[in-house]
Amino acid sequence: MPNSKAKAKPHAKAARAQWAEHARAELKRAGNRSGGARSAVLELIARQDCCLTAQQIFDSLRADGRDVGIASIYRALELLTRMGLLRRVELADAGGYEPSLPGGEHHHHIVCDRCGKVSAFEDAALELAIDRLAGRLEYEVGEHEVVLRGACGDCRK
Repeated sequence: MPNSKAKAKPHAKAARAQWAEHARAELKRAGNRSGGARSAVLELIARQDCCLTAQQIFDSLRADGRDVGIASIYRALELLTRMGLLRRVELADAGGYEPSLPGGEHHHHIVCDRCGKVSAFEDAALELAIDRLAGRLEYEVGEHEVVLRGACGDCRK
């Protein structure tokens, strides 16, 4: 399971449920099936508070008794990312995947380069700074990702 310390907010849970329905509709509209591995990946990611790696998805599905191959998981992740339904976050040793929510709700990540622990965070001051920077540079920022790296408290000891 993910090693994030993020706690889901009630509206975040509803947003992920809406995302899952939106993703299924987009798959159908594009002529893709939503069964099998795609459905299993969608269902699992929609229940998470933070990103998961392909290996974490594989391990979690296997633990739930789902017989989904790792290659099928990678294909599902690739398709969902290409369609803009998932976003990939670069973590310590692998990429993590989380919903690209239609309303733009998001959080950022801090990654321990030593143990791989990932923690999600939100920061209103950071969001304001990004908005001010975009204005100063005369850009309209559609989306952004902040990943901070370093050593967690346990690894610094």
